Amino acid sequence: MNDAKSKDESEPIPAVYTAQIGSQSVDLPIVPVSDSLSIALMMIIDHGVRFAATAGAELAAHFAAVKPDVVVAPATLGIPLAIEVTRSLGLDDYLILQKTRKIHLRDALSEPVNAITSEGGQSLLLDRNRIPSVAGRRTLFVDDVISTGSSTAAALRLLVATGADVVGVGALLTESDAWREPLSEYADRIFALGSIPVFPR
Repeated sequence: MNDAKSKDESEPIPAVYTAQIGSQSVDLPIVPVSDSLSIALMMIIDHGVRFAATAGAELAAHFAAVKPDVVVAPATLGIPLAIEVTRSLGLDDYLILQKTRKIHLRDALSEPVNAITSEGGQSLLLDRNRIPSVAGRRTLFVDDVISTGSSTAAALRLLVATGADVVGVGALLTESDAWREPLSEYADRIFALGSIPVFPR
């Protein structure tokens, strides 16, 4: 995994950042998320079916050795990645941690989370009826981007609370290195297909 931290503040911020994601190269638009910071915005749904299938297969190839029983991802951008990783591992079952409290999630397990690309606080929700899908099972968590690590850490707390055995944490990209401390407990289980810097404004 490459180390991508932050671009020099004296350099002008480009409009696009070219990221290497496994065997694939993609151009990501650079967007402001605050008065002092811009990021390269990765939206898996903007890059087509072939991109997701290839990335999912490459992540699956890395984690095949730990023999996951089930793949877990957060809604919504983690969904296509979870499907492709699950397919490539030869599995059928996957679980999505929801962010909207629909009627069947009234008593869901919940963990608060703040994401760099979303305004306001959210919660990750795990349907109690799906606990048997992860309890005592070798669980691979995947997401599109790990940025500050707070969302991933919240998801992992939720999984551990159900009794899941988290054997891996995969992502298309890690962003800068702010995620390292919150996820230090999982350092030896994290793998991303690439890394991107952040852009101080």
